[in-house]
Amino acid sequence: MKFELEEIKPADIEKRSFQIISKILKKEYPNVVLKKEEEPIIKRVIHTTADFEYLDTLCFSHDAVKKGKEALQKGVCIVTDTQMVKSGINKKFVEYLGGEVYCFMSDEDVVELAKKQNITRAMASIDKASTLKKPLIFAIGNAPTALIRIYELTQKNQFNPKLIIGVPVGFVNVIQAKELILTLNVPSIVSKGRKGGSNVAAAICNALLYELIQR
Repeated sequence: MKFELEEIKPADIEKRSFQIISKILKKEYPNVVLKKEEEPIIKRVIHTTADFEYLDTLCFSHDAVKKGKEALQKGVCIVTDTQMVKSGINKKFVEYLGGEVYCFMSDEDVVELAKKQNITRAMASIDKASTLKKPLIFAIGNAPTALIRIYELTQKNQFNPKLIIGVPVGFVNVIQAKELILTLNVPSIVSKGRKGGSNVAAAICNALLYELIQR
């Protein structure tokens, strides 16, 4: 079988990918109508994963995109649950807007706290994040226990997240943790079901950033 490769410049690959995504949406999902503010985020997640199921599973609370953008414009900091999420976020854009990206998972005090309290490092890292005197966005792509701790602390009024991106992937308590976040009166973007991942969390952050800053 002979395949014909597209001749395309490296700088145009991403643009071409989004053109293909739009074409597939029009042809194969003609009844799907995306909200204007959500469309760039959903398309970037599809671009990252090549998975069109996110059309159905990516859930946005009321004004989540608007609130997330407003927070980023004011220099909010982003706390992640993996170095992979942190690495995937466009930190130059975050810093340009006055924020910073944190991942506490490997910090010695977090490791010690997790052992001492017999909790996951993800939970301990959220406990550390709760001590920051800064407005925060949480980008969780791997650890459902991080979402559970965010839920618990928010319920106790120890947290007031500007946005929760809850997209961990897996099998144990993943669905339940996401559903807990959806019950909060907090702006959130959640992938229902078992799918998600660090790449999805980073993609959502970047989609918000790219809407604010022209690359």
